[in-house]
Amino acid sequence: MLLSFPDNFRACVIGASGAIGAAFVTQLRDDPRCHSVVALHRNSSPSIDLTDEKSIASAAQVLQEMGPFHLIIHAAGILHSKDFMPEKKLGDLHFSQIQATFMVNTFGPAIVLRHFSKLLDKKRGVLALLSAKVGSIEDNRLGGWYSYRASKAALNMLIKTAAIELKRSQPNSVIVALHPGTVNSDLSQPFRGAEIGRPAMQAASEMLQVLDSLRLDDSASFVAYSGERLPW
Repeated sequence: MLLSFPDNFRACVIGASGAIGAAFVTQLRDDPRCHSVVALHRNSSPSIDLTDEKSIASAAQVLQEMGPFHLIIHAAGILHSKDFMPEKKLGDLHFSQIQATFMVNTFGPAIVLRHFSKLLDKKRGVLALLSAKVGSIEDNRLGGWYSYRASKAALNMLIKTAAIELKRSQPNSVIVALHPGTVNSDLSQPFRGAEIGRPAMQAASEMLQVLDSLRLDDSASFVAYSGERLPW
């Protein structure tokens, strides 16, 4: 149960059709203090497509009538597809893969930041976007995964920059990058996710507890599911 949000708080999960997003929705709907949860994905109503700027703006416009929201979680992302796997070396780099990865992991979330940050409650509003520890430039010791690492590093910069701006116009908003750790999901499946990953429900519960603990001075932070602060 989330205690830092008011009774009957409203939540929104973007990317709710994925394993982690769906787990967030389930956990929030089971919280007796949560009034409502809007679950957004490509086939929801309204729908949202991170490769289509107009769909993001339109979804936010519809949600204006349902808000304000106390908690918004962006849980969508891409690591691989039927057309590509993470690059192991420079020789694997291709423009199409870089573009596809940035579109979902960086460009789409940037437009989400633009439109959905306006929906946050003025007294207590938390906007968390799932990032990844491998997006930390300082923590990069293994190399590889060029497109994914770079897209998440760029996302982190967007989040921190937006948090600095919103601190002036929306002083009670908390904007963070959130590292989910390894979760048993389609994203991690080719990388032994079923063996080494945590169940999505467990991961969502851990991350919600972290989000519940955030205070105003935590805005513009890069936090892990464990509560650890990660280097940008």
